[in-house]
Amino acid sequence: MLSESFLTCAAPAKLNLFLHVIGRREDGYHLLQTLFRFLDFGDTVHVRVCREGMIERLGEVPGVSPEQDLVVRAARLLQQLAGVTTGAQIKLEKRLPLGGGLGGGSSDAATTLIALNRLWDLRWSRSQLQELGLKLGADLPVFLFGHSAFAEGVGERLQQIALDPAWYVVLIPPVAVSTASVFSDPELTRDSSPIKILRFSAGPGRNDLESVVCRRYPEVARHVEWLRRFGPAAMTGSGACVFAAFDSEQAAEQVFRQRPGGMQGFVAKGLDRHPLCEWLD
Repeated sequence: MLSESFLTCAAPAKLNLFLHVIGRREDGYHLLQTLFRFLDFGDTVHVRVCREGMIERLGEVPGVSPEQDLVVRAARLLQQLAGVTTGAQIKLEKRLPLGGGLGGGSSDAATTLIALNRLWDLRWSRSQLQELGLKLGADLPVFLFGHSAFAEGVGERLQQIALDPAWYVVLIPPVAVSTASVFSDPELTRDSSPIKILRFSAGPGRNDLESVVCRRYPEVARHVEWLRRFGPAAMTGSGACVFAAFDSEQAAEQVFRQRPGGMQGFVAKGLDRHPLCEWLD
């Protein structure tokens, strides 16, 4: 049981409703266009301030050492840049898979930054936090932006978008996808035509990474093919998770109950605002 001195915060999953690779910069980073949406499902982050200056992660995260953990790195970077002398203890409750394309690590790190900005009384602006987040990963800025967003560049140029309500069936194939290996695949499409007219739906569109991932990971292909029996479905991010949109919770649950034995996942409602959005204003 955690002490009441911990601040408990939601770290929501995200979906890429579509993802197009439109080019590549000279430094090797890929230029993207994508549409981010949050879900009312994710991890939980517990944070409290310590008088000692140490940043400490409590408990284990399978497959991620504290030194590699984006949450710890984010907290230390904020501490350093803000000149904070106090420390923090951070406890994660993980529900989002590693290598799933749902943004779990980035969301946890962004939520940690939002919480520490409040607990340390730094009063950093949304844009300051986004700039810091980009130093750690391309998915962090949208969680700090706090709204559904059309993203360009490497994912840091964000434009707020309002989307129709939707419920999503999200399936979790039993594989962890390496984002770096997908982006380095020679068969990856890197010249999709840029979108110029912003007309978006709440359902899945094309993900340029999907064909590469499905070739490398047959389980991802199996999951998306099954979900397409019920309508448009696609992979999120660099995988491995796949999703489809439905008009109601009842419709989504009805499909989810039909999944084959052993197929894991969840049903979640789309959100247009991060649960901690008011702390960013």
